[in-house]
Amino acid sequence: MPKTVAEVMSHNPIVVRAETPLKEAVQIIAERRISGLPVVDDTDKLVGIISETDLMWQETGVTPPAYIMFLDSVIYLQNPGTYERDLHKALGQTVGEVMSKNPITIAPDKTVKEAAQLMHDRNVHRLPVLDSAGQVIGILTRGDIIRAMAAS
Repeated sequence: MPKTVAEVMSHNPIVVRAETPLKEAVQIIAERRISGLPVVDDTDKLVGIISETDLMWQETGVTPPAYIMFLDSVIYLQNPGTYERDLHKALGQTVGEVMSKNPITIAPDKTVKEAAQLMHDRNVHRLPVLDSAGQVIGILTRGDIIRAMAAS
């Protein structure tokens, strides 16, 4: 019988809130040697996820989009909205300003194979595991899946 997400996920993951200072989240990620944290609201419902990728903007900064001038008009060669979002992440001071919203999630009763396929298809490194009420009950990482493969 295939293993379920509930059998291999990390239970009771560390979570942060949107108003958590970014420095505090960075400290947790570094000290615990984890690559991301679920972000919850006051009712403990998932609102986002903050990952190492989100935090990289803080260090690398943002390059303005390429543009050309034509008859006193600026024509952007890339979507300026993407630049605005990335700039906001680079300058953010709280988790809520930097996190990725609407993270991909999974239910605990799904199979590990389904989770692996979802992670591969959506190119994500971790999946918050939600119960039927939308509460974070665990987190499944690529490492959890590899360890489950090695154990079987």
